[in-house]
Amino acid sequence: MGTVVGTIMTAHVPAIGTAIAQGAQQEPYWKAFFEQYHRVHQWLDDVRPDVAIVLYNDHGLNFFLDKMPTFAVGAAPEYRYADEGWGLPGMFPVFPGDPALSWHLIESLVANDFDITTCQEMLVDHAFAIPMALMWPNVAAWPVRTVPICINTVQHPLPSAKRCFNLGRCVGRAVEAYADDLKVVVIGTGGLSHQLDGTRAGFINKPFDLMCMEKIVEEPEALTHLTNVELIEQAGSQGVELLMWMAARGTLGGQVAKVHGNYHIPISNTAAGLLVLENASRASAQSEDAAELSRLSVPR
Repeated sequence: MGTVVGTIMTAHVPAIGTAIAQGAQQEPYWKAFFEQYHRVHQWLDDVRPDVAIVLYNDHGLNFFLDKMPTFAVGAAPEYRYADEGWGLPGMFPVFPGDPALSWHLIESLVANDFDITTCQEMLVDHAFAIPMALMWPNVAAWPVRTVPICINTVQHPLPSAKRCFNLGRCVGRAVEAYADDLKVVVIGTGGLSHQLDGTRAGFINKPFDLMCMEKIVEEPEALTHLTNVELIEQAGSQGVELLMWMAARGTLGGQVAKVHGNYHIPISNTAAGLLVLENASRASAQSEDAAELSRLSVPR
């Protein structure tokens, strides 16, 4: 049986990739941003996932305005990074796929009335590659296999927050129904609030972002009532990337525990949020184990 060990929600701003390529992580502008990921690395070292399912939005690399699927799932043996226009160097190792898990997810999603585009060949852009580099920095080969799931946040009509949350629920159930004993981390990428064009270019809404980060932990269903028009009004035209966060949150059923969270502004005119969540039952079990170890270590 597969297990979703937790979800990580993170920004994917192209400038982060430039900073990594230039080795600028300790420069004043970047230091606090990169340091927030140390706790994430510790958590990943603890849970040691086998696979990362990455929920992200394509920026014109695979899909453009003439052909834009609502949901697309990669089913390739490997995925290669390609630059869709930001000038990031090809510094990312090839991402190994997991076709067997991909097809299991695709079949489960279609059986639950999601219309999926299946991609047996697929390039990945910064929205996929940068979060992976933030999770596992400076690796010659990725320690996990990957499954890309692309959500349309570009060409209207967009899927709703409720639809994306339910997509995540279906993905989570499909992982649990998988025959192999597999540990899966789900990474939801993007945002939070930002607008890159128009009269509101540079727009950031910190109170709205913090509200979303609170609700997505304790009461994610409250955010499913947001329409995409409301989301754009409150978070900017690119703030709809919250949809990936909603899908990632949906993969964790029931109560969750927040392992780590941070909010950092600005990163290239973007509010960069970070959350690590896991099932509350796992967190409770860990606390009980720690208490027992502490009791046993007390001299008698």
